[in-house]
Amino acid sequence: MQKFFRMKVTGKLDTDTMNIMKTPRCGMPDVAEFSTFNGRPRWQKNSITYRIVNYSPDIPTSEVDYAIAQALRLWSEVTPLKFRQIYGGEGDIMISFGFRDHGDFFPFDGPLGILAHAFAPGNGIGGDAHFDEEETWTLGPQGTSIFLVALHELGHALGLEHSRYEQAIMYPTISQNSFVDPTKFKLFKDDIEGIQALYGKPESKPTRKPEGKPKPNKTSKPADVPRNPTAPKKCDRELKFDAITSMRGDLLFFKEGIIWRKSATKSNIDTLLLNVTWSRLQSVDAAYEVPQRDIVYLFKG
Repeated sequence: MQKFFRMKVTGKLDTDTMNIMKTPRCGMPDVAEFSTFNGRPRWQKNSITYRIVNYSPDIPTSEVDYAIAQALRLWSEVTPLKFRQIYGGEGDIMISFGFRDHGDFFPFDGPLGILAHAFAPGNGIGGDAHFDEEETWTLGPQGTSIFLVALHELGHALGLEHSRYEQAIMYPTISQNSFVDPTKFKLFKDDIEGIQALYGKPESKPTRKPEGKPKPNKTSKPADVPRNPTAPKKCDRELKFDAITSMRGDLLFFKEGIIWRKSATKSNIDTLLLNVTWSRLQSVDAAYEVPQRDIVYLFKG
């Protein structure tokens, strides 16, 4: 470990070594410069789906979505990989927040210490990323950066191990209260070389002559643009829901294109647009869950 972190190799638990051991870090073991998992597992396709199974109560769901999307954008920009978020079923990369023993035989250890871990590409749990819910997740300057940790763990989910370069995102430790602007962050040379060793460089886009502005068709009519529904007042004593169901421990309340989600793990209630969560639905008339099959049925009409 001392050699990996470029410290003086004494073989003894001196103060500097103990300080490194107490630094918040990823749960994967350390290796060398950029490296890949044994056998070089990688996704055998360039179009990869991901799903955020649940969310942290520390920050709005939109900020978690944003952080994950920005992290995947950076890996996509230097490879041929394309990522698409799905909202149900099994994605290639399943992202979740969990406490202590969360079902994968690699329990978390509470605040700080191990922040998150992810698994190499493969079937089942392969490619999945788990975040410790006992951390204080943030996109701001106070707490643990959800963006930086996600960028690191998704590197594992794509097949990278740790790097010994401190500037690399695949370096195993992170400073608490690290703040970066996701839109301005750049991957280090070692990160880029590592991911391109697995997937190659991004495909070059053919240059096309810009097309002229299309002329309007006088006979055509503007398409119907769906409008965001106005959320009914939660405390209206006359309020009647269109449908209610449980989903993986959460409660979903449907009303006129709005979903209210009451999580089992946090106190606040999320308000979501139905057609953003399920793009083909404008309203729901009935719903129920079959927990044994991990399925929720939504009915219209």
